[in-house]
Amino acid sequence: MLEYDREHILHPYAPSNPSLNMTFVKSAKGVYLELEDGKKIMDGMSSWWSVIHGYNVESLNNAAIEQIGKVSHVMFGGITHEPAIKLAQKLIEITDTSLERVFFSDSGSVAVEVALKMAFQYWSSQGNTQKSKILAFSKGYHGDTFGAMSVCDPVTGMHSAFEGVLHKNIFAQAPACMFGEQWDEKHIQDFKIKLQENHTHIAAVILEPVVQGAGGMRIYSPEFLKRVRELCSEYDVLLILDEIATGFGRTGKLFAYEHAGIAPDILCVGKAITGGYMSLAATLTTKKVMQGVEANGNVLMHGPTFMANPLACAVANASVELLLNSPWEERVHNIQTQLHKELTKCEELSIVKEVRTLGAIGVVELNEEVDLGFMTPEFIKEGVW
Repeated sequence: MLEYDREHILHPYAPSNPSLNMTFVKSAKGVYLELEDGKKIMDGMSSWWSVIHGYNVESLNNAAIEQIGKVSHVMFGGITHEPAIKLAQKLIEITDTSLERVFFSDSGSVAVEVALKMAFQYWSSQGNTQKSKILAFSKGYHGDTFGAMSVCDPVTGMHSAFEGVLHKNIFAQAPACMFGEQWDEKHIQDFKIKLQENHTHIAAVILEPVVQGAGGMRIYSPEFLKRVRELCSEYDVLLILDEIATGFGRTGKLFAYEHAGIAPDILCVGKAITGGYMSLAATLTTKKVMQGVEANGNVLMHGPTFMANPLACAVANASVELLLNSPWEERVHNIQTQLHKELTKCEELSIVKEVRTLGAIGVVELNEEVDLGFMTPEFIKEGVW
């Protein structure tokens, strides 16, 4: 099977003939992946941040099984169903009170695409066609589809191959004031200048709140986010927050924007929404934004085939309930305490540049590029993915 995989199956960000060192997982339970030879390794990546309850969770399994017996999928155009309605209710209850409208999609990248469309349509539906740019940030990452790629870091991001065909947006410097550091207004100057000079052409600002993920696991000051919100309001620009990686307790708050005490105009969530069971995402927005989008008889022009998939929504309902009914804040605090205590020892190594933690995130940044070909099998020997 591994040989067939190597010859025919494409894996993410990898050559079409990857090495034979592919890790073969046959089952998973709790925090462990069981390999073909029976060895169990702890999943330190939570399947790209999505598995917040662990693998093979009875209540999530049961939710999936129960829904399969009813309807696994039905088109959402002109049709609705209980799992989607209940999930929308849950999301509206647990996010800021201003967020009243929910658009379901099937992946985080698509949730970002929908957010960008909302922003552009918000202005164009009202006759303002000048606002055709997005202000994004260096070190930012928002997905691999075309709209999402256009707001990822254009220099250090993963999408330089598409530079010639992507929509040209505006980029501000990455947040430089790190979490816990004393705030200085100089940290917001570059963003402020870019907004002042271009606000008549900017439809929205997009930002990962408090933690820039794929751009280097950069954990920055909530004060930066607070000032971004204030400036967006001042210059009449929408604020999109991408909480796909940070939502559902990952940073110690249910949503990372809570660290700054602000609210976005548009919010993207995904990954952990189903506890890592199925692909699902949502874009939430305000009544004001949707009224703007729908001005002059317009509608939001998007509709994925698997939008609001009943099976995914049912599992998401079970996952959110399981989270909210657990002592999740205490658990995340305990994880952060342990990560800080045990990872700090790595700073004694000359190869290590910095260790930082927030919530259930632990980062060891090295002074040089990681040799994955060497590092991955060595970690597996130690029982960690």
